[in-house]
Amino acid sequence: MKKMLFFLMLSVFFPGAARATEPLTLAEALTTADKNHPQIEEAASNLSATEARLGQAKANYWPQINLTADWNKGDTFLTALGSIKETEVASTSVIVRQNLYDFGRTAGATATARGAKTAAMEGLTASRQDVAFRVKSAWYLVLATEKQVAASRKTVAAREGLAHQASEFFRHGIRSKVDVARTEASLFAGKSLLIRAENNRDLARLELANAMGLNTLEDRPLAEPETVTDSAPEDLASLREEALHSRSELKRLASLKDAATGSLYSARSGYLPILSGTASYGEAAQSMLPEGQVWALGVNLTLPIFSGFATQEHVREADAAIRGLEAQHKYLRMQVSKEVESAWLGINEAQARLAASNKEAVAAQESQHLAIERYREGLGTMVEAIDAQAQALNAETAQIQAGYDQRIARARLDRALGKQ
Repeated sequence: MKKMLFFLMLSVFFPGAARATEPLTLAEALTTADKNHPQIEEAASNLSATEARLGQAKANYWPQINLTADWNKGDTFLTALGSIKETEVASTSVIVRQNLYDFGRTAGATATARGAKTAAMEGLTASRQDVAFRVKSAWYLVLATEKQVAASRKTVAAREGLAHQASEFFRHGIRSKVDVARTEASLFAGKSLLIRAENNRDLARLELANAMGLNTLEDRPLAEPETVTDSAPEDLASLREEALHSRSELKRLASLKDAATGSLYSARSGYLPILSGTASYGEAAQSMLPEGQVWALGVNLTLPIFSGFATQEHVREADAAIRGLEAQHKYLRMQVSKEVESAWLGINEAQARLAASNKEAVAAQESQHLAIERYREGLGTMVEAIDAQAQALNAETAQIQAGYDQRIARARLDRALGKQ
C-alpha cells in the first residue's frame, strides 16, 4: 500500500520520474518498436511510393487535358499568294486527348504497379515481424543477464563469507595461509565474473533499446513476464505447411511475379498499335485575340514498325525476371522449411536442457551448502568449497540461460511461421 501511494505521488508531482521507474512491459516495447524503428519506417515509405506508382499507371485511363497558347510573328511564304508576307498569328485552345485502346500497355503497367504495391505491403509485414522478433530476443536476453548478475552477486557474497571464514581459521591457527590465498583468488575471480555479467546486461539493454528504435532505455526496469508452461511444439509437418502458407516473404515473391507478368504483358503489347482520340477548341486571330473560334476532332492510330529491337528485348527481360522470381520462390520455400525445423528442434532442445539444468542447479546448491558447512566445521577442504561454489554458479547460469533460450526459441518459431 505504501509503495502504491509512493508511485501515485511520483506520477502527480514528477510524471517523468514516475515513468522512468515504471517497469517496461514486452507489449509496450513491441508497440514502441512498431512506431519508431527505422526499418518499419522505410518499409512504410516504400509502400507509399508503390501506391503513388499505381496511381501513375492508372493515369492513362483518364483523359489528358492541356491548355495551350501560341503567338508568332515573322515573314512567311504564303503558297496562295506565291510570295513572302509578314504574318502575325495568335491562338489559344484546350486540347483533350483520350487513350481509346492501347492493346494492353496501360493494363500491363497497372498490373505491374499493383503487384509491386502488394509486394510492398508484404514487405512491411515482414519488417514488422523481424523487428518484433528482435525485440523479443533482446527482451529475454536482458532478463537472462539481469538474473545472471544477481547470481554472480550472490556468489561473490558467498565467497566473501568463505574468505572471511578462512581468515578467521588462519588467525586462530586452524588453517594455513594457503586457504586464505585461495579464497581471495576465488573472490577476485567471482568479482571479475560479476563485472562481465554487468557488462553483458548493459549491452543487452542497449540492444533492446536499438530494437525498439531508441537510443537508450535510461533506467527503466523490465517487467518480468508471466510464468507460462510452454507445451511441446506441434507436429513438424503441419508447422511447415503453416509457414509455407503464411510467410509474408513468400507472398511478397508471388506478388512480384504478378508484377513481372504484368510487365511481360505490357512489353508484348509493344508489337501492337495504339488507338487514341483528340479534340481541341479555342480561338485564333491574325494578330490579337479574339477574332474567331476554331475546333477540331481526330482519331489517331499508331502502328509500331521497327523500334530497333527494343520491344523484343523488353520481352526477354520480362521473361528472365519471371524465371528469376520462380527460382527465388523455390529457394525461399526451402529456407522457410529449414527455419521452421530449426526452431522446432531448438524448442525441444531447450525444454530438455531446462529440465536437466533445473535438477543440476538443485544438486549444485545442495553440494555447495554441504561443502561450505563441512569447511566451517573443519571437516572439508578449501578446494572442495571453492569447487562447489563454482559448480553452483555454473549450474544456476545454465538454468537461467535454458529458461530464456526456450522463450527465444518459441519466438523464433513464431517468426518462422509468419505469425503477427
